[in-house]
Amino acid sequence: MDLIWLEDCVALADTLNFSRAAELRHVTQPAFSRRIRALEQWLGTPLFKRSRQGVQLTPAGEHFRTQATALVRSMHQLRSETLEVAGRSAPSLTFAATHALSFTFFPEWIRGNPQLAELGTFKLVSDTMRACERMMVQGGAQFLLCHHHPRMRLMLEPSQFRSVLVGGDVLLPLCAPRDDGRPRWPLSERPNAKTAYLGYSADSGLGRILSGHAPLAPVIAKATPVFTSDLAATLLAMARAGDGVAWLPRSLAARDLADGRLVEAAPASSTLRIPIEIRLFRPAARLPKAAEAMWDFFAAAAPVPGAEPLPS
Repeated sequence: MDLIWLEDCVALADTLNFSRAAELRHVTQPAFSRRIRALEQWLGTPLFKRSRQGVQLTPAGEHFRTQATALVRSMHQLRSETLEVAGRSAPSLTFAATHALSFTFFPEWIRGNPQLAELGTFKLVSDTMRACERMMVQGGAQFLLCHHHPRMRLMLEPSQFRSVLVGGDVLLPLCAPRDDGRPRWPLSERPNAKTAYLGYSADSGLGRILSGHAPLAPVIAKATPVFTSDLAATLLAMARAGDGVAWLPRSLAARDLADGRLVEAAPASSTLRIPIEIRLFRPAARLPKAAEAMWDFFAAAAPVPGAEPLPS
C-alpha cells in the first residue's frame, strides 16, 4: 500500500472526475486510473462506481474517504514533526488563505499582533477556496483563513476541523458610478433583465455564499451574466471599469468606495447586502507546538483586536 494511493483517492473523491483528479495529481489519466484500481484491489472492494453518468463513491468509498483524509494529513504532519525534531526543518506555520483575504485582511491581521513572530516563520499560500480546502484535507497547511457564512457548503468535515471567528466583512453589490454619482447598474429586489452580472466560479468560496443567499436568486436569475472568475480582485477591476455589477467584500473594495470609483448598486438597507464572517480553520487533531500556541492565541482573542467587527 502506497501513500500516493491514499492521496489519489482523496483527490478523486473531491472531484469525482478522473481527468481532473489526474491533473491535480500531476499524472496521466491512465496511470492515475491504474493506481486507483491498485488501491481497490489491495482493499478488496470497489471505492468508486463508474458509469456514463459520471463517478460516484460507493458506501465503502464514503467510509474509506473519511479515514484516508485523516491518515494523509497525519502522515504529512508526522513527517514535518520528525524533521523538526531532527533539526532539519525550521518551524513554519503554514496558512492557506483565499485570494480576497490574502491581499487585504491577512497582512494587517498578522502585523497587528507582532508577538506572533516569536512562534516561528509564516508561510502564506493564496488560492481559491476549493484549493485551500484541499490543502487542509491533505495536510499541506495548518490553518485556513476564509470568508464564511453559516449556510455555506464546506469540504471540511465538521468532525475533523474546528474554526474560530477572527473578524467580519460584508458582501456588497458594487458597480461603477455614472457622471451624476448614481450606480451605472442599479439593483433592487425587482431586478432589470439588462443588468450585467459579474459572477464567481464554482471554485470560489464567495460564489458558494452568494448561491446560498435566497434574496439574490431572482436578481441573479434575471441579470445577464457577462463574466465569471475565481478571483474577487478580477471582478473588482471589471466592476470599476463599468462592465457590470459584482458582489465584493467591503474589505477588498474599501479604497474604491472611498475614492468614488465604485458605488453600491442597491440601497444600503437592501437585503442584497450579505454580512459574512472571517474564520480561521484548523484540523481537530493535535498540531505541532508552535501551531497549537498560535491557535490558542487566536481562540482567546476571538475576534482578534483590530479586526473589523461582524456586521449586524
